[in-house]
Amino acid sequence: MIYLNKKDLEEIGIDWSETVSNIEEAVRCLDKKDFSQPVKLYLRYKNLENRIIAMPAYVGGKFDVAGIKWIASFPSNITKGLPRAHSIVVLNKAETGEPLAVINTPLLSIIRTASVSGLIMKYYDEARKLKNFNLGIVGFGPIGQYHLKMAMSLFGDRINKVFLYDIRPIDKRIIDRKYTNKTIITKSWDDAYSDADIFITCTVSKERYIDKKPKTGSLHLNVSLRDYKIETFEYFKNAIFVDDWDEVCRENTDIELMHKNRGLEKENVKDITDIVCRNYLEKFERKDALMFNPMGMGAFDIAIAKHYCDESGKRGIEKNLK
Repeated sequence: MIYLNKKDLEEIGIDWSETVSNIEEAVRCLDKKDFSQPVKLYLRYKNLENRIIAMPAYVGGKFDVAGIKWIASFPSNITKGLPRAHSIVVLNKAETGEPLAVINTPLLSIIRTASVSGLIMKYYDEARKLKNFNLGIVGFGPIGQYHLKMAMSLFGDRINKVFLYDIRPIDKRIIDRKYTNKTIITKSWDDAYSDADIFITCTVSKERYIDKKPKTGSLHLNVSLRDYKIETFEYFKNAIFVDDWDEVCRENTDIELMHKNRGLEKENVKDITDIVCRNYLEKFERKDALMFNPMGMGAFDIAIAKHYCDESGKRGIEKNLK
């Protein structure tokens, strides 16, 4: 059985074009119903803001592998000098169920999250033909940092400015020097939001705060899912997308509140298969602001885990557990 950790993934490296391509292929498996993915299970105890989530899935196609991600999210860890998230992925051979690999690092989940965003950005770019656009990121922990890496890798030559905001001071030293001439650390979320053509939430905010009209035609990647006040529904109501409605319409997400308080229903939204397999972003006028809400799908974690297992074999760096 293969064992990989953070150091191994860093040695393999992140080819964002490749990871986005793997997510895209996994989406096509979803569209073909060549997958199995039960609704994820949340385990809570004592402090109920914490949770440990079980995310099992099977993905067919070129992946043809089953597995499960077991991820702990403890938001207050950041005040203790600990990572917010800890996760482990176990892969099983599809034909026999034999354990194939263990990947013990939250970096895999971070790569999956940013790669899903990269895929949506790719199709937004195809629909809008982006040139000299501005990127805004609110929340600059690991998820925000890797979103910046992904965006600059895939679109850096066309990004005009990057606006960054976090409630805690951002250490400029963690920003790649290649990006610093384009990067502006703002004093408020509004400063990062108002002129962003693509705006990404990567926070662990306990309270919703975004209440302003978005920039005309902008794309909003609501990665942290709980940042937009309910009144912003009016700005996005005709162009809301999700990865999976049944997953995202719960757990106090913005989508759940829009469902309960503004009558948003499953038939009013499109999902990630509509974006990738039916080019749905091209159906909107350039003035329309778009919002994508990804709860996170186990199928995508399994696809990225399989990618890294395959790459470790090619490079001869995997460690076998007996």
